Amino acid sequence: MKKDEESGERERARPGTGAADPGGGKRDRSAEPGGGLLMGRPFGVPVYVAPSWFVVAALITWVFGGQLDRVLPELGGARYLVSLFFAVAFYASVLVHELAHTVAALRYKLPVRRIQLQFFGGVSEIEKESETPGREFVLAFVGPLLSLVLAAVFYAGMRAVEPGTVPGVLLAGLMISNLIVAAFNLLPGLPLDGGRMLRAVVWKITGKPMSGTVAAAWVGRALAVAVLIGLPLLTHTGALGNSTEDIGGMETVTDALLAAILAAIIWTGAGNSLRMARLREHLPGLRARALTRRAVPVTSDTPLSEALRRANEAGARALVVVDGHGDPKALVREAAIVGVPEHRRPWVAVGGLAQDLTDGMKVPAELAGEALLDRLRANPASEYLVVEETGEIYGVLSTADVERAFVAAMARPGS
Repeated sequence: MKKDEESGERERARPGTGAADPGGGKRDRSAEPGGGLLMGRPFGVPVYVAPSWFVVAALITWVFGGQLDRVLPELGGARYLVSLFFAVAFYASVLVHELAHTVAALRYKLPVRRIQLQFFGGVSEIEKESETPGREFVLAFVGPLLSLVLAAVFYAGMRAVEPGTVPGVLLAGLMISNLIVAAFNLLPGLPLDGGRMLRAVVWKITGKPMSGTVAAAWVGRALAVAVLIGLPLLTHTGALGNSTEDIGGMETVTDALLAAILAAIIWTGAGNSLRMARLREHLPGLRARALTRRAVPVTSDTPLSEALRRANEAGARALVVVDGHGDPKALVREAAIVGVPEHRRPWVAVGGLAQDLTDGMKVPAELAGEALLDRLRANPASEYLVVEETGEIYGVLSTADVERAFVAAMARPGS
């Protein structure tokens, strides 16, 4: 139901996984774990159906089937086939909602990792933040807008068929469900689309993306509390059109459970938005030069014990294998060094522990922030050679050091 740009950012904030894995690289996203069942690639973006969708589809089929039994009792057992069609059609509407976000993101040159249909709607995982508040607003608004357009289309179709028939009931249900999707997502709190719209407005007024995120996230948390308390009260008092006499103990428990799940999702999403905003604020301080380990050059036939002795004398923490002309050819992997027992190190040459250098493993010393992360994720390795503009060796950048820098950035208080 919502455009979840923060989902992409959440992957960015976890080194070792997902979109910005400092030690990862380009991978076949159709094979990424946890995506679910791949349904297709509209606009080149993979669409997955999560296992939780089948649970909610069964629930919708059962609930809508019970409603059909009261409206169209002559259907008998066939009402559940009609209900299953409604569940599929409803999630097709959710997919259209998410595709609206995706098309807008691609229009603004923002990469979309995937779309996932899951328990409470859909998620469009957009990997980068909008550059301007105007784009952020449009990117968030197009989803609810498409849901409203679909509601109007289903309303027009409902007017064209006879009321009290299967097509009439289906179209009415789809119209109402799309109105609910649009209205829910327009609520002004993160991680909902309305929250991203509020964020864009505050960003525009203050000139600070962080201020927009803080405002929208706290409104999102207030919404979570309102949903937790208000939804069961609305149902219990009959404010949603139900007779209070018809509300039993099971319905009360179900409403409270639904409210708790929705509130938890909104609260967690708002918290994630705050945390990711704080990370993005500190991201420019993630510099290759500052994280690089000093390295010493050694030839491939140098015994490991001798190479480590030279490194200790120089105060270095990395080894670079060079040829006879001093040009770098490979990096000695830290994990490989650790795996060699100390008594064998005089008899093991560093060349056998090294990984040949590729162009992608050479990182300019001045790279920083997202540019640095993009470079690392595009070329998977555990270590990278950091070089000056002149091509001179500056040192070795370890993925482990980048991961620790992420953790430090996440722990740093926001400004």
